[in-house]
Amino acid sequence: MLEIIDYVTKSIEVISDQDKDRLIETLVDAYKRGGKVFVTGAGRSGLVIKAFALRLMHLGFQVYVMGETIVPSMKKGDVLIALSGSGRTKSVVSVAEAAKSVGAVIVSITTYLDSPLARLGDVVVLIPGRTKLAREDDYYVRQVMGLHEPLTPLGTLFEDTVMIFLDGVIVELMEKLGVSEDDLKERHANVE
Repeated sequence: MLEIIDYVTKSIEVISDQDKDRLIETLVDAYKRGGKVFVTGAGRSGLVIKAFALRLMHLGFQVYVMGETIVPSMKKGDVLIALSGSGRTKSVVSVAEAAKSVGAVIVSITTYLDSPLARLGDVVVLIPGRTKLAREDDYYVRQVMGLHEPLTPLGTLFEDTVMIFLDGVIVELMEKLGVSEDDLKERHANVE
């Protein structure tokens, strides 16, 4: 277990400061303009990006999860954060293509620089992950067909790394926006 934790920690250390800074600048700009932030991901990546969206909401962002029923129209200058380890998940790439067509700023978070998702990105954050792509590109097709990656401890490296990375982004956003933990608590759900 400690080896896996060490491996994830080392993976986070190789993420480019330039990529991280561009992501933070993009989000700060959207916040100051009152622009909307949309997020998308599938499977476990979808859960990770939803957790990030929740924290963005706590910070005061107008943030929406694609595929949910209460999503407003996306406009030029809004931000889409698209998360896919392979960068080939069809549902995520399709959303990014549609967002690009309306002039949204695309933030692609993936392991593969040569992937369709990375090519669509205005800002690309490379996160270490699985080095071997699945036999089928689309997450949902893999689930229906019963194709699952081997259940090895490092099979979740991308999700673990990106979760910790995005939590770190929240802390930096708090500092840049002058938001305290008390401010976050004010926006936290009080009816649960």
